[in-house]
Amino acid sequence: MKEARLPKEPDARSPAGADIRYLVDGEAGNMIHSTVPPMQINRATIHSTVSEFWYVLEGEGEIWRKDQAEERVTRLVSGVSIDIPVGTAFQYRNIGDHPLTFICIAMPPWPGDHEASQLNGIWEPSV
Repeated sequence: MKEARLPKEPDARSPAGADIRYLVDGEAGNMIHSTVPPMQINRATIHSTVSEFWYVLEGEGEIWRKDQAEERVTRLVSGVSIDIPVGTAFQYRNIGDHPLTFICIAMPPWPGDHEASQLNGIWEPSV
């Protein structure tokens, strides 16, 4: 059994550009806390083997997602959950004056930054 507390400082930066804090990991997946500073636009990416679930804690943002069947922009505010299936292109941004924070669960566990390939999104990245 594992337990964790939210670290005060980020442990790393995601390939897209968010500050991340590691929470827990296991055989089936891992969980991180992500923070996107005000007005930051992250790089568009696509994952080759990992799916993600997100739950927004605070802030205001948007995420663009595109797969072979559909494309959409979803508003990210407290209480919103989204999924990012394997092979879905995505890009997200903070559109507010406060940090955008969310919990991200990756399945299977994140294998390393080589997992994410960068591509062109719908917004010009600021990081």
